[in-house]
Amino acid sequence: MRDQTGGFGSKAYASEELVAEMTAAFVCATLSISPTVRHADYIGNWIDVLRGDNRAIFHAASKASRAADLLLGFRAPPPASTEHEAPDGQEA
Repeated sequence: MRDQTGGFGSKAYASEELVAEMTAAFVCATLSISPTVRHADYIGNWIDVLRGDNRAIFHAASKASRAADLLLGFRAPPPASTEHEAPDGQEA
């Protein structure tokens, strides 16, 4: 269950943002998208969370992995190849 009690700058908010950014990184890596990080304001809060809990990164990564799997589950399946198509996509 998500803790949505904190506002910007709170530990709860920073933890949620850390999970969200890690999810974005996992999804981008899977889809071969070069991500851009533009959330410098959050980094200080993430550091506070990570310093305060030596397992926070593992909890965040676990939640982010589950979230990325959920999002990636909505991808369209790859097109099926025909028997007459060579492995490189050219007609045989």
